[in-house]
Amino acid sequence: MKNLLASAAFLLLSFPLHTAAQDRFITKIKLPSGQTAVVAEGDFEARSTGSFSVRLYEAASPPDETTFFTSGLIRLRDGTLENVMLADVDGDRQPEIIVIARSAGTGGYLSAYALTFEKDQLAVHAAVEGLSPDADPVAALQKTKKRNR
Repeated sequence: MKNLLASAAFLLLSFPLHTAAQDRFITKIKLPSGQTAVVAEGDFEARSTGSFSVRLYEAASPPDETTFFTSGLIRLRDGTLENVMLADVDGDRQPEIIVIARSAGTGGYLSAYALTFEKDQLAVHAAVEGLSPDADPVAALQKTKKRNR
């Protein structure tokens, strides 16, 4: 009986350690190729800093859209993830995955990352950080690509 109570207490005390925070940013986005990308803040990290991941899955219909993993990236994050969208930042008529983060604190500065996806590979295409809180992150990413041509 004593072992049973000890086991029950251990399970109850350890349960919160294995649950993810409810306010953690995580989203899926369907790509024109039919693939699915999942973007998420790092598990068990502070909301204001840490990492984010982008995972790419083969084209499939729900509920299998995240069954067949093909590629992924983990990036440093300063702030909380705020939005994920598709936009063409280099004018090649192919959209990139755009991940936008807002810094914590009074500045509320923006960062944005453009990731390319081809077949089963993800790559960082462009990044901007320290943008003013009301900046257009897609336009800022487009400017970096024009400067690099």
